[in-house]
Amino acid sequence: MATAPDRKPDDDEIDVHGVTHPGKVRSENQDHFLIASLHKRFSVLGSSLSEAQLAPYADQRLAFLAMVADGVGSGGGGGGASATTLEVAAEYVLQSMDCYDRKDAGEEAFINALQDAALQAHAAVQVKAKADPDERRWATTLTLFMGVWPWYYLLQVGDSRYYLYRDRKLTQLTRDQTMAQDLVDQGVWTRAVGERSRLANVLSSSIGGETTAPVVTRLKAAWENVHLICSDGLTKHVSEEKIAERLAAMTSSQQACEQLLQDALDGGGSDNITIIVGCARPKR
Repeated sequence: MATAPDRKPDDDEIDVHGVTHPGKVRSENQDHFLIASLHKRFSVLGSSLSEAQLAPYADQRLAFLAMVADGVGSGGGGGGASATTLEVAAEYVLQSMDCYDRKDAGEEAFINALQDAALQAHAAVQVKAKADPDERRWATTLTLFMGVWPWYYLLQVGDSRYYLYRDRKLTQLTRDQTMAQDLVDQGVWTRAVGERSRLANVLSSSIGGETTAPVVTRLKAAWENVHLICSDGLTKHVSEEKIAERLAAMTSSQQACEQLLQDALDGGGSDNITIIVGCARPKR
């Protein structure tokens, strides 16, 4: 097996794709996703230097961003909350770009910036909820991936999920912020009981809800990693074993997303379904 490169992947070596679908039961899709890269741009207006000489100053990727937000509530509140959350979080991340380019920026700076992004989104959603004439519930989950080589950061609010697939093993690295999971963690329930309980769908933390508790985790980036972010519309109907099987056989992120989406629809499609799959592929 070839040794993975010891460098940041180039833009054309990143294979990432996202899909979202209302499912087979609900008429409205309240999920939203966003995939973006943040760049430090050097625009040459004229030079006698060759392209090779100018290459070190060309467009440089500072960070990579992917987010999934699963809106909660009937009517337009959930969809409005998830859209607002991605808009506000993206804007805040963009305003914090100097943090990603500073050589002295440490773990604390990134964690603070991402937590602040979640809190800004939380405040914005609550403002919109108060202005809603129909007084609909405005709340959403948020799972955010921020890649800043050689690290990546996960921001978690609610029960959308991030999975890491590596060495033929799928691992959920985010914790569901639900009432059921809280009771499982406290030792009151077993995991099996928690998964069957109606409280598995009751969030204990959300963007826009009564309580928000953003959790940020830092992890080491690696070329061998395959990343999956999804709303619970996928995991309600597709087992982790099946997800791992799809990722093991994937030929592209688009193919993996489309297969997993079809698996969720075939399994019942009772909720909105959103999936992002990403990995790095070295140039041959």
